Amino acid sequence: MKNKFLLLTLLILGAQALSAQDLNWKELFNGKNFDGWTILNGKAKYHIEGDEIVGTSQLNTPNTFLTTDIMYSDFILEFEVMVDPSLNSGVQFRSNSIESYKDGRVHGYQCEIDPSSRAYSGGVYDEGRRGWLYPLSRNPKGRAAFNVSGWNSYRIEAIGPSIRIWVNGVNTTNMLDDKTASGFIGLQVHGIGKKFQEGKQIRWRNIRIATENLEYNRWAMDPDVVELNYLANNLSEQEIRRGWRMLWDGKTTDGWRSAKSKTFPKNGWVVEDGQLIVLEGNGGEAENGGDIITEEKFSDFELQLEFKITEGANSGIKYFVDPDINQGSGSSIGLEFQILDDKKHPDAKKGVKGNRTVGSLYDLIAATNLSIEGRSKTFRGVGEWNQARIVVQGNHVEHWLNGYKVVEYERKTPMFRALVNYSKYEKWPNFGELDQGHILLQDHGNRVAYRSIKIREF
Repeated sequence: MKNKFLLLTLLILGAQALSAQDLNWKELFNGKNFDGWTILNGKAKYHIEGDEIVGTSQLNTPNTFLTTDIMYSDFILEFEVMVDPSLNSGVQFRSNSIESYKDGRVHGYQCEIDPSSRAYSGGVYDEGRRGWLYPLSRNPKGRAAFNVSGWNSYRIEAIGPSIRIWVNGVNTTNMLDDKTASGFIGLQVHGIGKKFQEGKQIRWRNIRIATENLEYNRWAMDPDVVELNYLANNLSEQEIRRGWRMLWDGKTTDGWRSAKSKTFPKNGWVVEDGQLIVLEGNGGEAENGGDIITEEKFSDFELQLEFKITEGANSGIKYFVDPDINQGSGSSIGLEFQILDDKKHPDAKKGVKGNRTVGSLYDLIAATNLSIEGRSKTFRGVGEWNQARIVVQGNHVEHWLNGYKVVEYERKTPMFRALVNYSKYEKWPNFGELDQGHILLQDHGNRVAYRSIKIREF
């Protein structure tokens, strides 16, 4: 029996090893000319030196892309790249250029080539659309992978909604997204605005792609590298293993109730197309359907969700909420991740130094980009899905907006209490110091949609 088991194991391992060799690589560059490639959008120049494609930066032209004429859906792509440290670049994949979208602007997934101190090489940027999808703000190993002064090897696996990237063998991106299923591969020469950047070069070589036998040849994700899941109301296998669960099922109102009663509001909220929507009212606070809260209470947790606002809208995600504290008019009391149209809602100019803007700890701490010093926070705009993340471990709290940390503080400290004493919450004893509480979605009289509400407890 033991020998049979050993033989079976060897046969399985041998079959797997054989399958791993079945990638039928296709060279995307023939080493002679640009047959099969087209230049789009900008006027930067590309030329050939030996076995390398060389792009040269040019002033006063937008991003330029050398793109494949063939469209690819599922594939494994490998290439090597070397870039002047003063430039930024990327490789487009599943990207498109159609006249009906921004007059043919190239848009789609971009694998980042970033020699700057930000060090986001191997992250994913959604060119011409949503902006950063996978910044490396939560992947310190990935940020250290890129060699600024030499050649770098990249591997992109795009299989179904799964997108995984490695730079020099280091896992930089693990992501699930289904926005675009097919498109071209494109080599970017980024637009530049400074004279000293003109004439700088980026070089690519050994560009090859495989479109068959992909599952057998996938590389394993680094378990230390977070997987970001943009699939609506979905939990991935990795999320389940890490203890995530849906806080809203995407279909019903189960698990939620009114902050002022034991049942879900009869009006003012709807479930529609996988979205939990607070409807437009008169702009007042909790005057339409009213706030809704989770039936459960939470203490140490990580909460993630997506929200989409309409023009001029106001809402919020509150936590450590005790609905019994304020049973009168207005919203229930709790710490708040502000959701706001900073450009059109007047509340953005109230408070102190922007502490009522999107992502802020409302009326206490203004949201700023804490992940990259000197950069502004990232908001994808009205009508687009934005990601909110709240992390609570003991008294330590963080707000994250679209992959960037924007607020960090400690509850129950002299500094926190001083902030409360100079805020609209000064009249509420021990504000923000509950050991556990409900999570709340706010009705502020404006239409705001929520989805993909998930949580894990520490």
